[in-house]
Amino acid sequence: MRLKIVRIITVFLFIVLALDLIYIQAFQGRKYFGLSVNNRIRVIPLEGQRGRIFDRNGEVLVENRLSFNVTVIPQDVRNQEALFSFLSQVLNVDQKRLVARFQQKRHTPFAPVAVVEDIDQRTAMILEENKFRFPGLYIQENFRRWYPQGEVGAHVLGYVGKIDSAKVEKLKDYGYSQQSIVGYSGIEEYYDQYLKGVEGGVQIEVNSRGQQVRLLGIREPERGEDLQLTIDSRIQKAAYDALAGSHGVIVVMDLDSGEILGLVSSPGFDPNIFSDEKRGREKGALILDSAAPLLNRAIKGQYPPGSVFKTVMAVAGLSTGKITTKTSFHCPGFYQLGRRRFRCTHVHYDQNIVQGLGHSCNVFFYNTGVLLGPDNIHRYAQMFGFGEKTQIDLPAEEVGQVPSRALRKKNNSDWYKGDTLNFSIGQGDILVTPIQVVRLMATLARSGQVPQPHLLKTIGDQPFVKLSAVKALKVDAAVFDIVHKGMRMAIADEHGTARLLDMKGFEIYGKTGTAQTVPTKDTHAWFAGYNLSGSKRVAFCVFLEYGGSSYYAVRVAQTFLKTLREQNIL
Repeated sequence: MRLKIVRIITVFLFIVLALDLIYIQAFQGRKYFGLSVNNRIRVIPLEGQRGRIFDRNGEVLVENRLSFNVTVIPQDVRNQEALFSFLSQVLNVDQKRLVARFQQKRHTPFAPVAVVEDIDQRTAMILEENKFRFPGLYIQENFRRWYPQGEVGAHVLGYVGKIDSAKVEKLKDYGYSQQSIVGYSGIEEYYDQYLKGVEGGVQIEVNSRGQQVRLLGIREPERGEDLQLTIDSRIQKAAYDALAGSHGVIVVMDLDSGEILGLVSSPGFDPNIFSDEKRGREKGALILDSAAPLLNRAIKGQYPPGSVFKTVMAVAGLSTGKITTKTSFHCPGFYQLGRRRFRCTHVHYDQNIVQGLGHSCNVFFYNTGVLLGPDNIHRYAQMFGFGEKTQIDLPAEEVGQVPSRALRKKNNSDWYKGDTLNFSIGQGDILVTPIQVVRLMATLARSGQVPQPHLLKTIGDQPFVKLSAVKALKVDAAVFDIVHKGMRMAIADEHGTARLLDMKGFEIYGKTGTAQTVPTKDTHAWFAGYNLSGSKRVAFCVFLEYGGSSYYAVRVAQTFLKTLREQNIL
């Protein structure tokens, strides 16, 4: 009886074994065949170069330099201790650090792990000569992003880095992988799809010791598209020097095309830091810096416009008929509202609209604001593009804020006459970005034709066409003629607020602005305007964050424009 039971169990086990073999061969054969192939076939990835970036005159703004990475394929390593001891000696890097990085970046047995990046060519040759001693060790050629001008164009260009996990999930269907290098901020991010190269690879067969037996195939990587920008490197450098490390912005736009010729935000940063893993401490310091050097103040900084907003008030008052060229208000140096005095910068006596703009008389615009009311002011502010993106081709542009009675009501607050007075001179809750102010100046110069600011000129050999005007404001041309006279008076009159810019060879129209901030900090300084003389008609804006009186912004504008004239750029 016992013998019979043993026989039954034995037969049953053989049946199970037979069924398992059938299952493995018939149903799992492809899987194990694939594993065996993966065990003897290696794919060495070849990085596709990113496209280069040039300025409008063909000067290189971003290029690629040859780089070498030390990579290890986990599956092929025979003696990990010996391998990392050797690498530690040659690379002069702590062995424990190398092992830790290897373990941290290791995902699959067959995927190469970059343990050290961007070594010099001499070191790469030493490792290449000893590669036969250490199966699994490979020296991989790739390319590093290089920004020749450093800080000067940082906020326009952006920087690159390894893709993060969130972006991998979002972009995996567009050819991105965990090893992809992608753009962060600036043109590098906005036009990443054009700039990114297509990865290639070398497929080789190896023996059981991980040594190459033969080359099976190669797929050449493809280079990304080159881009040419509207930026002029000379204007960028002049703007960078004029700001001299202060917190601020200079933006210059071609009036006829909407092309951005210069855009500098200060303080800046060196984008090369993000392409060099050896500069990790500098990267961390940038992120933690209270001066916010990574912030592109031209498109992300939101500030009260101060008296620059009076140009909008002038158009609104004249267009609605609330004021005319004959309208005059007396300025005793303040506007009395109940017990409170809303002050002006000087005692201006009687002022009309042209004088009010030229002398930046607060009292004139307080009175104009009361006649218009907050709803009209809100409508004209929106008409000139405040409270919306300019749609410039840079990522993460901010919209600013245009206050209104409806918004106050939504927030369970009331609107008072004092709010209207503040709104009338660009104070209170209104916030704008410097790029919006430049668009305002260009719209005024073009008598209501609103330009489209843009930075891209060509993709490869193909011109990138942007409409020079996206809409026309329904405002009588005669209104703009009057506003132009007031803006010219600010420069040409002996009592004008920007008379420093009455320079030979220039025909500048503009408006100063001194915007109040929190009580513990200095005011913001603005000068925005346009120049109609010379070979290029341009709109421009100078903004100094906590820079004090608008006088300082005018002085920076003077230095900047003189440099451009000396170099025959304008």
